[in-house]
Amino acid sequence: MGPHVRATLLVALAVLAHGCGGCNKEAPREEQPPAPAKEAPSAEARPTPPRRVGVKVPMPPGWTAQVAPDGSFQFGPPGHAVLRVDLRAGQGAQLPSAEALVETMAKSFEGYERSLDQEEGGEDFTLVRVTLAPRLGDGGLGAEYPALFGARRVGKDLFLCATLPGVSTDEVYQATEACRGIELQPPSPR
Repeated sequence: MGPHVRATLLVALAVLAHGCGGCNKEAPREEQPPAPAKEAPSAEARPTPPRRVGVKVPMPPGWTAQVAPDGSFQFGPPGHAVLRVDLRAGQGAQLPSAEALVETMAKSFEGYERSLDQEEGGEDFTLVRVTLAPRLGDGGLGAEYPALFGARRVGKDLFLCATLPGVSTDEVYQATEACRGIELQPPSPR
């Protein structure tokens, strides 16, 4: 895959990530715990510490997760990021339709031949799998490659998913399942 294709994919990821009408980029901030009391309250009067709730992304065996310098989460085998996930805290109501994802992708990849491989949506997710091939100056097409664009609503938050350049068809299928399966992790007692 050439540098032009990589650059275009990264631009498309940025458009997808920012295509939520100014969605907030920051993750929710945790509240600061109250200052400790001067006298220790009795066991009955002590408040129960808040339980933390996390997000669970079902990954295929051997995949790891990393936080990228831009704050996105990236998943894949060690040394090979496959799936990028961006959190849009509090933006769950802005879950895009499959048609909106296709339209965003079409605008981002105007210089590409696109074939829609799968369009799927539900109450809390939208997934679009495509095959892209860059149009060449001589009228031909460059090498085809698969891609996924998706969104998953979890509670009040929106997670935007996209595969990264250089992934295989099998990795796109695995990324599709990972995006579809994003969920809140049950609270753990402290």
